[in-house]
Amino acid sequence: MTTTNAPSIASGPPLATVAGLCPGPRIDDPLRRAAERVPDRPALRTTARDLTFGDLDARATRVGAALAALLGEPGVVAMAMVLDPAFALAFYGIARSGHVSALVNPLLRPDGLVHVLATSGARAAIVPPEVYDRLCAVRDRLPELRDLILTAPDDAHPGVRSLESLERHGERLPPVSLDADSDAVACLQFTSGTTGAPKAVRLTHRNLTVNAAQTIHGHQLTDESVLFNYLPTFHLMHLSIGVAAMASHVLFPEEDTPAAATAARRFHATHLYSLPVRLARMAADPRLVRERVPTLRAIMSGGSALRPDHAETLARHFGVPVVQGFGLAETSPCTHLGVLDRPKAGSSGVLVPGAECRIVDIDTGAVVPIGETGELHVKGPQLMAGYLGRDLDADLEPGGWFATGDIAFLDEDGYLFVVDRIKDVFKRDNWLVAPGRIEAVLLRHPDVAECVVFDHPDEFCGAVAHALVVPVGGSLDPAAVAEFVNGQVPYFERVEHVDVVTAIPRSPTGKVSRRDLRRTVVEAADRRGGIPIA
Repeated sequence: MTTTNAPSIASGPPLATVAGLCPGPRIDDPLRRAAERVPDRPALRTTARDLTFGDLDARATRVGAALAALLGEPGVVAMAMVLDPAFALAFYGIARSGHVSALVNPLLRPDGLVHVLATSGARAAIVPPEVYDRLCAVRDRLPELRDLILTAPDDAHPGVRSLESLERHGERLPPVSLDADSDAVACLQFTSGTTGAPKAVRLTHRNLTVNAAQTIHGHQLTDESVLFNYLPTFHLMHLSIGVAAMASHVLFPEEDTPAAATAARRFHATHLYSLPVRLARMAADPRLVRERVPTLRAIMSGGSALRPDHAETLARHFGVPVVQGFGLAETSPCTHLGVLDRPKAGSSGVLVPGAECRIVDIDTGAVVPIGETGELHVKGPQLMAGYLGRDLDADLEPGGWFATGDIAFLDEDGYLFVVDRIKDVFKRDNWLVAPGRIEAVLLRHPDVAECVVFDHPDEFCGAVAHALVVPVGGSLDPAAVAEFVNGQVPYFERVEHVDVVTAIPRSPTGKVSRRDLRRTVVEAADRRGGIPIA
């Protein structure tokens, strides 16, 4: 990547570009529009059943009326679900009740559930049976939690209120009169918690409707699109863009990659959404050669970085662009999206309409030239109303910029390339080292299947690079791996410690916590007197 003297600051197309793509002022208004225009079209599809826009709209209104009657004054209702149509019914039902939804990861263990529910102040929670059981075990630690509601009736929990019983009760109640303020908070979204305890992000109706429109535009969705959701859990973005585009949305939570491709073909999928960890398995699966999806137009990866070679394999096999974007819980979530007509390998794409970004030196705060790395700052109408309990201004830089905590650079065409998290970079001899750059070199080694790099304290240099590598076969020579990397990088990026491992621990969404790995591995190395590879 060459640098120029032009500053790394960019703006997306005018926000007017996406006018009308997601009507407001409320996030549930697109559902009402879809129910009026295409009531019999499937909004959500699974291998077992369909749920039409008309039915989803009517059922959400009934759930909303029942929730309002049950809980009284507006407050927070938590919801924790896997990839299930109940997510949509719960989300729109909470919106129609006048309450604020708190979107909770259903894979959290009891202590994690306590943290997010206590932080949000949730008075009720809509959950599947397995989460219900976890919450019952810690109910005494959540004094504000009044009601637990199951996503569906369950024989193991007789007599427990469910969405179905709420619907029946709501049939006898009038719809709730709702506030049309687009700046009112619609939901609480939690940060991933990879660099600390998850924080509750306040997202308004305008944040969500604007970002749905921005994403529909970037992904070129129409009412004839078919979204194929190949993820383990539901993300609000996928629900909101499908409903706003009046497009059918297929839910496929199973991990099996050929089965996913077969289902995508059967449902005539046009846009496939997944995580890098699942797409990596798909790219490596030898059974994939038998699968084709003629209707597919694009594959979208999100959650963490997708390796360029995996993207290339899938693009070549399916004959479609494989792109990723950039976003945060704080930005509803997207600020950048891959360009379907002009994808760039390894890029997170370009700014969505109405958004702005800049790259600044992490020490001085000055905008750096095009091609140089620095911290990514963003702003736009999708930027949150603030973290719960404090004003947005407390977390903004001068000029209204939000510091993302990511190290990145812009190229001359305005494409964003994310290099690392700022909390993962470190200094060796006062030189800034981004682990992601070293990982990119490691992955060029023919015998390295996976890797992760983090800092290892060093008496003389401050910190040096420590790599964990997963071999393609059964064995790998650590010294040979270090030699391979160190011949291609400046001295301050040299790998001084290499451990060969069978797997790299990841979160359910495929993310790696370098902080946790650093603590575990460095402590173990110190105990055994870990000899560096020089």
